Amino acid sequence: MHETTSSQNRTLPPHAGPAGDLDAVDRSLARRMALRDRHAQRLAQLMDARTDLRGVNQLADFVDDAIRWSA
Repeated sequence: MHETTSSQNRTLPPHAGPAGDLDAVDRSLARRMALRDRHAQRLAQLMDARTDLRGVNQLADFVDDAIRWSA
């Protein structure tokens, strides 16, 4: 009986071709998550420093409130 490794247990996304594409997708997702976190952190810092910006952009207010509630 053959044992399967963790890489064999992965399901490939519909657009993935060879296994190398999966690594590229993983790296892309990791970069995207890091960028999202960095933007959220900098937005929170900006909103702390500039209270006059509150109410200017609803999305910025929403993200700032979400960060505060999750802390």
